[in-house]
Amino acid sequence: MAAVGVGLIGFFIFITTRLTAPQMELLYGGLQGDETQKITSQLSSTGTPFEIRNGNQIFAPSEMVGQLRLSMAGQGIGGGQIVGYEIFDNASSLGTTNFIQNVNLLRALEGELSRTIKTISSVSSARVHLVMPKRQLFARQTQEPSATIMLKMSGGSRLGGEQVSAIQYLVAAAVPGLNPNRISIIDSKGSLLARGFEDTNDPGAQAAKGVERQRALQARLRGTIQQLIENIVGFGKVRAEVTADMDFDRIVTNEELFDPDGQVVASTQSVEQTANNQESDAATPVSVATNLPDANLNSTTSGASLNSNENRTEEIVNYSNSKKVINHIREAGVITRLSVAVLVDGTYPEDENGNKSYQPRNEAEMELMATLVRSAIGFNADRGDSVDVINMQFVDLSVVDEEELKLFFGLNKNDLLRMAEILVLSIVAILVILLVVRPLVSRAFEALPAAMAEGKMLADQTSAAAAAALTAPGAGGPSPSEAPGMDDQYEELIDIDRVEGRVKASSVKKVGEIVQKHPEEALSIIRTWMYQES
Repeated sequence: MAAVGVGLIGFFIFITTRLTAPQMELLYGGLQGDETQKITSQLSSTGTPFEIRNGNQIFAPSEMVGQLRLSMAGQGIGGGQIVGYEIFDNASSLGTTNFIQNVNLLRALEGELSRTIKTISSVSSARVHLVMPKRQLFARQTQEPSATIMLKMSGGSRLGGEQVSAIQYLVAAAVPGLNPNRISIIDSKGSLLARGFEDTNDPGAQAAKGVERQRALQARLRGTIQQLIENIVGFGKVRAEVTADMDFDRIVTNEELFDPDGQVVASTQSVEQTANNQESDAATPVSVATNLPDANLNSTTSGASLNSNENRTEEIVNYSNSKKVINHIREAGVITRLSVAVLVDGTYPEDENGNKSYQPRNEAEMELMATLVRSAIGFNADRGDSVDVINMQFVDLSVVDEEELKLFFGLNKNDLLRMAEILVLSIVAILVILLVVRPLVSRAFEALPAAMAEGKMLADQTSAAAAAALTAPGAGGPSPSEAPGMDDQYEELIDIDRVEGRVKASSVKKVGEIVQKHPEEALSIIRTWMYQES
């Protein structure tokens, strides 16, 4: 029973400590070793209770989290502190090398960009890594700078394509020589939001661009339809979904066209040439006769003449035909089919008692809405477009049971978990009281009357033995004849309480000697008594 009592005391101390302990909430998470040491030292110096979990998370009482964060921020202490251009405020120019200055400049630029990106409402934290290559001497080609951005979103929000592009252009404009296509962006879940070093000929990049264009077209058409119909039926009473089948085949066409009827004289060249030649020879021709003696006597003087005329005409004409060169590249995609589904809620007129009842819209009104939707999306029946406008009752999510509203009003998830914890601990404490404490107390009260009766009987026996000893003849007491007359005198001289105490002490001493000599027999006798009482 003593061991059980000690265990119960410890159990109730634990429950009391658990129930009275302050509710802990995350103060800082994802800390480095030096940051954790600074924060814990500050908390210890102020006597603030805190807990360290998982090595990099610090928990503090929930009612003090806001105040602690403000005080830490005022002292320049806090998880995830970003260093910007203030790194140069206390920097000493004496002994600082050019390498350290360049590293500090890169750190400051990354920190300032991280701060700017964090100002976006859906971004919880951001880290920017810049690669600024050095220009090599005697190198014709230089490496372009690049950047990587890691984003941690708040809650379940996601960035759209336009916001991702905005971050890319923001960083590219702040870093000299940085191209937006060389910036990679990922989120904390490992999803790639923007590709860096994108190759225009990569099939995967082309497919990703096609899917993005398709989603953008569907979102634009969906927004147009909902905005158009909401002006008729009211806000929140229309839902639209658009499915666009698009062809993203890349077509490159090189075409040359020649028109034979459109030829034009480009240049003309004409050449006319006339030549007249006349030759005559009066000398004696050389022959054998002229070499004989008396050759002069036999020679006769005669001459020959030769006339020639030559006329030449040349004309060169160059013609140029009309030529058309077409380079057709289609990358934006062509819509092959549109499927539009529009769900419209009905009306809820009030009766005389003020109760609202659902009433569907008429066919004429639905047909007019369908006509508006067809005109808004550029409906084309030849390519198989379909538009379905259906009228059905919407589920009113704003109607909440009043009892549930009162039960959960102002309570968040942590409050519900705290209430559940207190309820479980209370149930365990009640079970311990009913199943452990109550039987022990009942057993003790049941055994108390038997112990008192046994003690009274032992006292009577001791008193009788003492009286017998005093009245015995050999004990120096009076004779039996004198005993009746001396009863009052003996009662005055004998202290009954002292005698009973001595007799009890001697009896306890004898019982102790017997137990020491025979422990096993004494233990069996005690067990027999316990079984008899139970």
